[in-house]
Amino acid sequence: MTSFPIGLVPRCFALVPAAGVGSRSGADRPKQYVPLAGQAMIAHTLAALAAVPRIDATLVVLSPEDDQFEAAVPGFAGERGWIARDGGATRADSVAAGLRALRARGAQPHDWVLVHDAARCLLRPEWVDALIDACDDDEVGGLLALPVADTLKQAVVGADESPAGTRVAATVDRRGKWAAQTPQMFRLGLLMPALAGPLDGITDEASAVEALGHAPRLVEASIENFKVTYPADFALAERLLRSRS
Repeated sequence: MTSFPIGLVPRCFALVPAAGVGSRSGADRPKQYVPLAGQAMIAHTLAALAAVPRIDATLVVLSPEDDQFEAAVPGFAGERGWIARDGGATRADSVAAGLRALRARGAQPHDWVLVHDAARCLLRPEWVDALIDACDDDEVGGLLALPVADTLKQAVVGADESPAGTRVAATVDRRGKWAAQTPQMFRLGLLMPALAGPLDGITDEASAVEALGHAPRLVEASIENFKVTYPADFALAERLLRSRS
């Protein structure tokens, strides 16, 4: 287990990797800039994080070629809003770049980093507060997640990916299964080495921490905290955002 200084009050930083292009969304632009309920998707995400007083600052990691962020989220950059323009080809690359940027801005190994998907734009501040409350004294950290309620099916390996061609190979026992969400909250001094190792099979920050032998805490969240990924998700997110306002 990684040890951190006793008695030092850790700060909390949010890190939002936003260098992707959202190829599965069917949108005509990176999906984080698709307008939803009058604002770009990422603007809703960042507004939720900004409404959490215990988050000292939020760092957004962009692609070096990004020329849309400032127009989509005017006035973001400042004391609590930071930008890094060295996002990589993968999520892990972008998060690792963001961790280096936080370190350069004075973040310490014992500080907490809450990594959140730009496309989880229905995030509520109270969910973030619940995560911080659950993990603040935890030795490892944790993530928002949701117990799986649906019956799970394993598809035939190598089957045609079209709906007409995919067939069931087996039914998977759903007991004890959780669907991972974000934010995922870990100390900077644990997350940096976790993402510096081999990344085969690593799909999120928690799995990188697990690969080091740790067991992150699961903090139950809401089904509304879904990741906007496919074309139908945009319409659902739009309706939910408008219902809130």
